[in-house]
Formats: sequence, C-alpha cells, structure tokens
Amino acid sequence: MYAYISGKLTFKNPAYVVVETGGVGYHIHISLNTFSQLNDESVKLFTWLHVKEDAHTLYGFAEEGERRLFLHLISISGIGPNTARTMLSSITPDEIQAAIVNGNVSLIQRIKGIGPKSAQRIILELQDKLRKEGPDTLTRVVVNKTVKDEALTALVTLGFTRNVAEKVIDQEIKRSSDELTVEQLIKFALKSL
Repeated sequence: MYAYISGKLTFKNPAYVVVETGGVGYHIHISLNTFSQLNDESVKLFTWLHVKEDAHTLYGFAEEGERRLFLHLISISGIGPNTARTMLSSITPDEIQAAIVNGNVSLIQRIKGIGPKSAQRIILELQDKLRKEGPDTLTRVVVNKTVKDEALTALVTLGFTRNVAEKVIDQEIKRSSDELTVEQLIKFALKSL
C-alpha cells in the first residue's frame, strides 16, 4: 500500500521511529540496521504494511534492498515480520544474503529465534532466488537514472526480456540523431519488439 514514507523524524529509538509527513505521524517499526543509517532530521523509509485482524503494522527500511530481503524472509513458513526484523537487526542484510547463498547454516542459526530447522529452511527456499538476483540486489537504488535506464526498466516491467530490450534500445539510440525522451524511446522500442 505504501511504497515509502518521507518526512521529518520526530522520534527515534532502536525498535521504531515516528515520521511526520503531511501533519500525520507514522509509527514505523525498524531494524537496527536501519536505525544506524538514520539522521536526526528528514528521512525516507521504504515501507511494508502488515495487516492482521487486530493490527496494521508498518515496517520501514533505510534501503530498498533491505526491504526486498525482508520480503524474501517473511515468504518462508514460520518466519514472521518480527523474526525477519530480528534477523536484520542481528547481522547486516549483506551478511544474511551471503550466508544464505553460501549455505552457512551456523551463522543464520546464531540469530536469536532461529533454530537449525528454520536456518536450513531459509537456505533451502531462498538460496536459488538470491543467487539468481545476484550480489548487487541489496545495493542502494540509483536515483539519477539515464533515459536508457528508465526505458529499459519500463520495458522489463512490461514483461520483455532484459537482454532483448537492451539491444533494441541501443539500436534506437544509435539510429536517432536527436536526443530521445524516455517516452519516445519506449514507443520506438515497442514497435521493434
């Protein structure tokens, strides 16, 4: 429901923050990893809303990659949002990803609340997914994208294969003598695909 919340940080502690935006203060649960990256003024937290019968709980993350890993973790049976948040508070997202990809059961098992069976299940269910995504999935999202990057992202979102879409975009850029807008580049590429 909420992609991110950006605003003034009015309260901060290691478990949650309150972010005021538009006159509303949002109570957002965070990990220690996110807590360590917050400044004391304005913040932008990528969010996920957990809806239960008796509560709606917002979870916030300093980086999109941490949220993505959190969503992977909670997709596993027996791992809820609080357990995933504990995992992200115990070791860094990069360490969690490396432990899963490398099958390091003992590192994951050292996290409070994760037993040997849960650690093995996490590795079994996420190892292939995280390997396919690659090691750079937890890196910060690039803010200043080029026209080519934005067009490529749009085409991939529409369901085209990244390699094929990139080739078509490159061809269109070489053909055109003028500088193309994102919309023009997408239209030209859609005609070729």
